[in-house]
Amino acid sequence: MNPVLKIILQRLALGLLTLFIVSIVIFTAVNMLPGDFAEAILGQGATPEAVDAIRRDLGLDQHPVARYLDWLAGAVQGDLGNSFAQANFASFVGADSGVRVTVAQQIAPRFANTMFLAGVTAAIAVPFAITLGILAALYRNSVFDKAANITTLTSISSPEFFLAYVLILFLAVLNPVLPSLSNIYADMGFGERLQKTLLPALTLTLVVTAHMMRMTRAAIINLLASPYIEMARLKGIKPMRVIVRHALPNALAPIINVIALNLAYLITGVVVVEVVFVYPGIGQLFVDSVKIRDIPVVQACCLIFAAAYILLNLTADILSILSNPRLRHKK
Repeated sequence: MNPVLKIILQRLALGLLTLFIVSIVIFTAVNMLPGDFAEAILGQGATPEAVDAIRRDLGLDQHPVARYLDWLAGAVQGDLGNSFAQANFASFVGADSGVRVTVAQQIAPRFANTMFLAGVTAAIAVPFAITLGILAALYRNSVFDKAANITTLTSISSPEFFLAYVLILFLAVLNPVLPSLSNIYADMGFGERLQKTLLPALTLTLVVTAHMMRMTRAAIINLLASPYIEMARLKGIKPMRVIVRHALPNALAPIINVIALNLAYLITGVVVVEVVFVYPGIGQLFVDSVKIRDIPVVQACCLIFAAAYILLNLTADILSILSNPRLRHKK
């Protein structure tokens, strides 16, 4: 078997095993949340008979192991179950009417919105961070380098909600350039959607830029003392060309890793930003579902977060192997 293909298959198998273990943790943690969905939806005046009827209909009276196996079997087939909160509860207590809303139907538009936000942020943050890292390496120990490091470290050290409110203050209140609320909807045009998404995207850009910029700078500086870089300099090649054409390609492995980790954060760590800007993404749905104990939706959101994180880490691992021949051979 081809060594590269063998490594890729090993990484994929490890990713599936990791996702299986994470699914157990997710199911256990979600079902340990305080409160009961049946009691929460019926309110204080709920009778024990009504609570038992809803729990029985939703399968909450089954053994946790049986419920986990049913959930896992459905998730493997793409069936994430039915949303508790969006169903017509008349059907739960014996009425004929009522249509249950599947978790997939509820998550799909929200996940698309989150992916759009992550895509806009990545389109801004990745080129900006790499360019900033290259310039910081080129002018290392200069005023520009120190200013870039201080600024990025300040942004990454600040909580997301603080950065969000600062941007709202300066770009939506004092200077009304962008809207403070990202109330997007399905039929909205691309230009208007981009405008309403720009402020949360800028917030996330400030959060993720520092990691990528500093890794790019460190990886390039680490190579500048290499013999082939010294040879390129002795040939009279311009410093920027030396970095971009000779140092950067050999520094791609760590840069790819940190970019993948930050892209994973854009999908899994958007909860706070989406809540601040009332952005209708999967993070906002996750928070709303936790409040009302909508267990299937919470489990599905956590599983999607975990799968996205694992998939992007596997992608970074594989791209690092492909970009560095030394990682494809045993030492």
